[in-house]
Amino acid sequence: MSDGTPADLFFDAAIGLLQRVREEEAEAIAAAGGLLADTVAAGGRLFAFGAGHSSLAAQDVVYRAGGLALMNLLAVPGVVGVDVTPATLGSALERVDGLASAVLDTSPLRAGDALVIISLSGRNALPVEMAVHARALGVRVIGVTSVAYAAQTSSRHASGTFLKDHCDVVLDSKIAVGDAELTLDTIPAPFAPASTVVTTALMQAVLATTAAVLADRGIEPPLLRSGNVDGGHEWNGRVMEEYADRIFYRN
Repeated sequence: MSDGTPADLFFDAAIGLLQRVREEEAEAIAAAGGLLADTVAAGGRLFAFGAGHSSLAAQDVVYRAGGLALMNLLAVPGVVGVDVTPATLGSALERVDGLASAVLDTSPLRAGDALVIISLSGRNALPVEMAVHARALGVRVIGVTSVAYAAQTSSRHASGTFLKDHCDVVLDSKIAVGDAELTLDTIPAPFAPASTVVTTALMQAVLATTAAVLADRGIEPPLLRSGNVDGGHEWNGRVMEEYADRIFYRN
């Protein structure tokens, strides 16, 4: 580790990754934002999915002040965060063949909708199968992943493919394999993961683009306001009533 406190070095690493994403993924961010705007304009619904810690970035765009009211969480029991005991169960479920198909076949997803699938490695059966099955249903898929994993690891899906191979748009988080930004001689393993910081920023950048594209087309983006500002609850109530058929987190 070079000069600087661990905190300084982590911030430097995170800022460096964010800058890379900003510069290198601008075209993909614009494409993803346009895809979501097209879906909204056509009457489609928006969904986000992530397993384990990747679910944090998906949850961050659902029912969020300043965010699109139409973004729904596609939840798979047992893999949303680390809310199960043992926590390792979630990791095991990501490798189960057939689980994604069962989830999608019983979900509200239908042709014309859009699904954002967030998976750092993109190598496990669940995100790969979810992308494949969703597209077969006529759902457009945006993948948020680290493309480096496809070059440096092997797929855990029977097809030998990765999430990135089955998406309409791919957003590369640039996270290194292992998701740890710092090393220290006195610590035997790399530490300080940055994938949540970067992936969450990517998601917000895409949704900001979506809102702006809709506005450019003369469509008021269905945005939520904070319930902690005067008039926020009333504003949100109006939006949720207007788009009740496309919002599933209220059911």
